[in-house]
Amino acid sequence: MPVGFSTLDTATSPPHLYIPREYNAAFDLLDRHVVEGRGERVALIDDDGRHSYAALAERANRAGNALRALRLEQEQRVMLCLLDTVEFPAAFLGAMKAGAVPVPINTLLTADEYVYLLRDSRARVLLVSDALLPKLEPAIAASPSLRAVVVVRSPLGGDPGRHPRWEPLVEQASAALDPADTTADDVAFWLYSSGSTGKPKGAMHLHGSLMHTAAHYALAILGVRADDVVFSAAKLFFAYGLGNALTFPLAAGATVVLMAERPTPTAVMRRLKERQASIFCGVPTLFAAMLADESLDRSRGSDALRVSTSAGEALPRHVGERWRARFGTEILDGIGSTEMLHIFLSNRHGDVRYGTTGRLVPGYDVKLLDEDGELAADGEEGALWVRGPSACVGYWNDRARSLATFHGPWTRTGDRYVRDEHGYWTYCGRADDMLKVGGIWVSPFEVESALAAHEAVLEVAVVGHADDDGLVKPKAYVVLKDRARAGAELVDALKAFAKGRLAAYKYPRWIEFLDELPKTATGKIQRFKLRA
Repeated sequence: MPVGFSTLDTATSPPHLYIPREYNAAFDLLDRHVVEGRGERVALIDDDGRHSYAALAERANRAGNALRALRLEQEQRVMLCLLDTVEFPAAFLGAMKAGAVPVPINTLLTADEYVYLLRDSRARVLLVSDALLPKLEPAIAASPSLRAVVVVRSPLGGDPGRHPRWEPLVEQASAALDPADTTADDVAFWLYSSGSTGKPKGAMHLHGSLMHTAAHYALAILGVRADDVVFSAAKLFFAYGLGNALTFPLAAGATVVLMAERPTPTAVMRRLKERQASIFCGVPTLFAAMLADESLDRSRGSDALRVSTSAGEALPRHVGERWRARFGTEILDGIGSTEMLHIFLSNRHGDVRYGTTGRLVPGYDVKLLDEDGELAADGEEGALWVRGPSACVGYWNDRARSLATFHGPWTRTGDRYVRDEHGYWTYCGRADDMLKVGGIWVSPFEVESALAAHEAVLEVAVVGHADDDGLVKPKAYVVLKDRARAGAELVDALKAFAKGRLAAYKYPRWIEFLDELPKTATGKIQRFKLRA
């Protein structure tokens, strides 16, 4: 069965994307550049060098054939615990082209969490970076479904132990691979949720989903061009990073920069400078950390930088404004989810309103429901629901949470928002994080934003805490720029600062200083750990 390429009509609003029934996303993202004469363009720059579209397509073909040689069959899972090098997109796309289902996972988990993911997914093959192997060994021993474990070389280095190396298998495999007989509605890959509120959930995504995110957000909103160099500090293993550093640049024929090491402010600025990135994709925590270092400015970064993006958590207004003042470019803040694959509400070029998540991305619909399940009016807070062409088909092996989240074409996000009369959306917090103080709902994010504007504060998280009478009030956990300033005097100053910016019942009754906040690897604050 021959597979076809997608076609995009940008003359319509929203842009119309046609995806044929017989379709393979890897073939569309990679092979079309070779077929259409763009094979020599630089697709990817990692820590080891540059890779053209033709070279990446060949590497993906070899990877797909290597996986077949490991007895991985169509629709079976291959788990990818890989650092961001060329081997990640090659294995991810090679598996999809071969009809298998890649499952990228977080590289910063504990041994027990890896046991859960391997057993839950029933992956037949595990590809793991050598630097990460020691943490995976207990999970490997506890996973009866695994047929093969193969170790991938990384810039950070490591001993493969008793397991074979990936590189010889790939180099010995054939460079030719016909795409599997897949359709646009076949499951192409899974992404596990970050687990910010419990056990991760395996969201199953379709071959047709990737190009929808590219058409509706990357091309229509972000405006990725073939001459762009895209650098995402957000890693490939989760939805936001996968779009930024794989789907979007490949869909546009642009160049992506990958970095294996952790995205510290210094490492990020070095890559921006060396690679002269024009688009930078970060998260609020990283933007705040970069701004906290007064030595970091545009002269230390990329002269070509024209825009940045942010997601994962809402971007505080002061962070966006300070970034614009220091780096001379805007941050387009948006919201997406693992379930929806990428961003569906966003700020956009020439229309940035810091403190809001912007407006609706074309091709998606959202609605707000009040406490009675009725549509909320403008200015009234409600629960955010979304529908669109990139929604996953459900959670693997988790009927109860699938029923709670997916309702026909609609996905319940778990976020609470307010929409103004002009169509701009403002984040209020997660539904399970909201506090009821004196019978009135309080958004932790509103309190956090007020405290974060203080010059001493680097990060803050607010949760509910019971007072002596058992009544819930806001409590703030604060990370300072200078830990030496912690003390009763600063506690009083921060409370007064918050009172000047919030209604009286919203200010934090308690403030506790921490060295760091508990977070997922995607940068989301794990407030359930603070509540515990």
